[in-house]
Amino acid sequence: MQIVHNLADLHRALKPAALRAFVPTMGNLHQGHLELMQMARQEVDKRTEKGGMTVASIFVNRLQFGPNEDFDTYPRTFENDCALLEANGCDVVFAPSEKDLYPEPQVFKVHPPAELADILEGAFRPGFFVGVSTVVHKLFNIVQPDLAVFGKKDYQQLMVIRRMVQQMALPIEIIGGETRRAEDGLALSSRNGYLSAEERAEAVQLSIALKGLAAAARAGNVAGQLDVAAAEAAAMEALRQRGWAPDYITLRRQHDLSPVSGPSAEPLVVLGAAKLGKTRLIDNLEV
Repeated sequence: MQIVHNLADLHRALKPAALRAFVPTMGNLHQGHLELMQMARQEVDKRTEKGGMTVASIFVNRLQFGPNEDFDTYPRTFENDCALLEANGCDVVFAPSEKDLYPEPQVFKVHPPAELADILEGAFRPGFFVGVSTVVHKLFNIVQPDLAVFGKKDYQQLMVIRRMVQQMALPIEIIGGETRRAEDGLALSSRNGYLSAEERAEAVQLSIALKGLAAAARAGNVAGQLDVAAAEAAAMEALRQRGWAPDYITLRRQHDLSPVSGPSAEPLVVLGAAKLGKTRLIDNLEV
């Protein structure tokens, strides 16, 4: 496995590649990331007899952090990340510095549509999807992958990236990897490392709340009667009673994340975000 830090070295490393599969990360990798890497490796091996390459980036992107968020304290575990990537089929790690990726202030930015990017996560983290879209578009331009793999845990992010690729006519196939969970059901996340032992035991309640709302949605669809607002409010209140500070627990249409008010035959998704102590967790379940 090669580790490169600047654009020129990356282009040299990737020049022989007949096909490129890309997994962008911010590092501090967990099993969910590694399964995305394994998916990339499998796709390369399936599509090319030889000459295909897998690429992972490690870059903590300042543009997607708000002024009071955890950019400075975000866990950086580079050596361990590289060892894990090598063991899971990565050919090239691209780990640029800020000066490599942003040699001058990034004044050109990608602004996704408000109806997709200013709801849910975007409502509580203003500018987040501008930062994500900008860095991902830039990384796509640099790596020039044939396919890229993202996790479904960041459901809205995956949708924004899919839409960006479609709108910009980028010749990249976007593959979504299923959310990896701990044995108790907690979605794996780099930010889980912020949780105390007591908080970690409690953290599974977010996925339990989502499962409850999903079950209510399924039952309501069968019965032909569903008060979505009441079910969402009940799920949020249940978390509040346990000491959480929920931002949202909501039922949405999968195809555009628009709200539903009653029974629906469309594919749905339950999404949630809530703070437990100082740690903000997100999760989702497709219905």
